[in-house]
Amino acid sequence: MGTLARLAWRESRTARRRLLLYMSSIALGVAALVAIDSFTTNVTQAVREQTRTLMGGDVQITARRPFPASVERLLDSLRRAGVPNVRATTFPSMAVVSRTGETRLVQVRGVGPRYPWYGEITTEPAGRYTQLQTGANALVDQALLVATGGRVGDTLRLGFGRFVITGVLTAVPGTSGIAAALGPRVYVPQRYLEGTRLLQFGATAEYTALLKLPSRGNPETFVVLLRQRLRAQQMHVRTATDNAKSATTATETLGTFIGMVGLVALLLGGIGVASGIRAFVAQKIDTIAVLRCLGATSGQVLAIYVSQAALMGFVGAAVGAAIGVAIQFALPYAMGGLLPVDVTVTPAPVTIGVGVFIGGWIALLFSLRSLLAVRMVSPLQTLRRETDADILRIRWNDLPRLLVDGALVASVIIIAMMRARTVGQGLWISAAMGGVILLLAATAGLLAGLARRIVREGWPYVIRQGVANVYRPANQTTAVILSLGFGAFLLTTLFLVQQNLLRNLVINGAISGANVVFFDVQGDQAMPLAATIQRHGYRILQQAPVIPMRIAAINGHSVTESVEDNGEHRRAGWALRREYRSTFRDTLVQGERIVDGRWFGASAAGLRTPLGQVSLEQGVANELHVRVNDVITWDVQGVQVPTRVTSLREVTWTRFEPNFFAVFEPSVLQSAPKQYIMLTNVPGVSHVATLRRAVLRHTK
Repeated sequence: MGTLARLAWRESRTARRRLLLYMSSIALGVAALVAIDSFTTNVTQAVREQTRTLMGGDVQITARRPFPASVERLLDSLRRAGVPNVRATTFPSMAVVSRTGETRLVQVRGVGPRYPWYGEITTEPAGRYTQLQTGANALVDQALLVATGGRVGDTLRLGFGRFVITGVLTAVPGTSGIAAALGPRVYVPQRYLEGTRLLQFGATAEYTALLKLPSRGNPETFVVLLRQRLRAQQMHVRTATDNAKSATTATETLGTFIGMVGLVALLLGGIGVASGIRAFVAQKIDTIAVLRCLGATSGQVLAIYVSQAALMGFVGAAVGAAIGVAIQFALPYAMGGLLPVDVTVTPAPVTIGVGVFIGGWIALLFSLRSLLAVRMVSPLQTLRRETDADILRIRWNDLPRLLVDGALVASVIIIAMMRARTVGQGLWISAAMGGVILLLAATAGLLAGLARRIVREGWPYVIRQGVANVYRPANQTTAVILSLGFGAFLLTTLFLVQQNLLRNLVINGAISGANVVFFDVQGDQAMPLAATIQRHGYRILQQAPVIPMRIAAINGHSVTESVEDNGEHRRAGWALRREYRSTFRDTLVQGERIVDGRWFGASAAGLRTPLGQVSLEQGVANELHVRVNDVITWDVQGVQVPTRVTSLREVTWTRFEPNFFAVFEPSVLQSAPKQYIMLTNVPGVSHVATLRRAVLRHTK
């Protein structure tokens, strides 16, 4: 073995650069695997370490309505038992900077003293958060000042409230930069929210209580009883551990997807290695024949070149791992404020080792498919040279070749299953990649056969020779088709995934014709707002009443009974406990289609029915396991309203218009307190700003 190792090292002197070039094909896939896996490990670790900071407390209780008296009594008893709580109320609103008159949709968060229990909110100038509770102060995102031309010291109007901007928020634990893009944050003392008069009936607000447990308290044990007490009140309870699980699941899912992309890139590199090694073996036929004349056996010659390929493969994988580590250190800077946690990047030895091993192993297996041909080189090749194609051709039933192919297929399947979230998912991914490779190989064979048949003697010499190279012995048609086709497969898959994800987020304003929406319009504001819009020459394209409500019972079974039902048709908790914002009308809109049942419509308005009629969106109906003719009792501001489901609708959610899970016939909710959503079309950004200022000036 020592002699063979020295011989392999000496023989590689003339081909080291070429071998490294071939093996560099594997580096990109290894770099992707190491970078993504290492960064995912770092983010997951950061989330687990900062789990309480992400939430701000040990236990979080949230609701879409003010806490009822029974919950307040429970929180008071917990506080006396040594489990204090702090409060926060979050809701969207329009903010006006008095000095400039400019407006912006913002996310208002009214916080109580000592909020949050964990983590530090930093500001510019420093230390202004500790002074927030001293008066009617406000801390805002820099984006709000940029959009409105405001500055520290200006007065900010929120409804009827007036606040002084005392600083700019620079870091808030548990939030990312994306949150500010959806609407700049505004922090104000909670005790001043009542003066804004924004938390009226139907306001879109989230009420939160953060609990701090004693140092030895176990959140998971604590919330078992707490959830039972709050389930009937339709309150949502989460622990810091629950929060961490959600964050790590999202991170791991993203890492799994990108890791699969890295695996495809790794296989693409393997195809490049196989093609390069095949060309390398063709150039070494004379050398191999001389070695055979000097007494080397076919097994010894194979060992020489396999050791070279293995060494170069692991060197290429190591280079890829080094690139991956460098990318890992650059990712936190590239992602900026998109991450909700502070990530400390540290190399993950296990991840790096696994990446190097996988890359080296894949390179070795792809190399072996071509290196097995050296067994076919006989000493006679020094005197009588056959064509390279004849020498390199291996029978399909050659046992070593079958073993290598089997090891390659098994390795890809095992790696895919290890990287996928489930075994079935890994098998489907492996089958898809195998199918693509077989399809591309068949395409290469068809192309070679077609090229052989279409060549004509009358064609120009250059064209005849070019086309003939597609099917001549030792051609690279299959390798080129596999490389280009597999690369196109990878890029096309990424593009399609991107488009499918973005399609769910793109709002289609062109179909509805509207580009401006006014929401949370109170009943006494509807007519003044409509008059202001029409006075400026625009028309109301759509006006929808909105009534908040909750489900009280389904087919006589209360929400609590439905949640605790462990039968085959257990209803989704989120669909049972959520607050529904519903509407009433007697016509369908363009983005809706009846898929089951019959729309009540205008013709049914005068019919006498024992129960009111409601139409549900089919998705939420499936979550609730509700069908046509089922009875749903709604809690509308404390009033029990029984209704019968008469139809299910398919809703196009991406249209720029109000869409609803539940639509009632007008007679059911017409007398209920309501607010409105209004849509109009205003051409030009400057005209939108003018209308917005006019609405704020004339609408009370």
